[in-house]
Amino acid sequence: MNDFPAIPLLEHRPYDRVRELYLFQEPMLMAAIRRGDRGEARRIINYVLVHIYSAGEERSDLLKGLLLELVVMISRAAVEAGAVQSEVLGMNFRLLTELASLNDDEDLAAWLRKTLEHVFSTIERQEDFTPPLLVGKALDFMRINLHRDISRDEVARHAGISPSHFSRLLKERTGRSFTELLRQCRVDLACDRLRSTDQSLAQIADTCGFCDQSYFTRVFQDVKGVTPKQFRIVHGRE
Repeated sequence: MNDFPAIPLLEHRPYDRVRELYLFQEPMLMAAIRRGDRGEARRIINYVLVHIYSAGEERSDLLKGLLLELVVMISRAAVEAGAVQSEVLGMNFRLLTELASLNDDEDLAAWLRKTLEHVFSTIERQEDFTPPLLVGKALDFMRINLHRDISRDEVARHAGISPSHFSRLLKERTGRSFTELLRQCRVDLACDRLRSTDQSLAQIADTCGFCDQSYFTRVFQDVKGVTPKQFRIVHGRE
């Protein structure tokens, strides 16, 4: 990752500026947690802390308020990455109890770093590390965008994981490659259109992301064992 840009603090409203910075960094921090990238997550946390320390006299209250937001966000990312929700909640209860007794800036910063390490340890303790929420998010994105040309890398970016990790997860959870799964999703949508609409085969081919009707027919027959026209005769509406 490139060096973060310097963001000046407003002289009279340091809290608003630091919180804006935090909200800007949040998606990148969540993505780093989801893919298990401790180094990048630490880097983002440290960057936010440096700007909090630049807030002057208000920084203690500022730091404590932002820590609560960060813990909620980090916990959500941990569950999406495969951590057991009950374990994350139990961990948060203990950590929030500690937070209530801290006031020193350095202690609060150390607490946040410890929380981040606990989260990663909780994720890594799962023997079967297969984040179902991430795969579901990727599949939802695929189904919404079947009408256009989409790539594995684009879907992986949307889910917040690396393309190679995404391919591995798909194979583990579905037994199929990205290309095979995308083809199946398109054929499934075509089946629904053939059953429930009077659209022409050319229209359905376009809606489902096939380059032309001929290719649509060939893929459909390969997957379903019958042509789209034969499928509609058997399964189409009266």
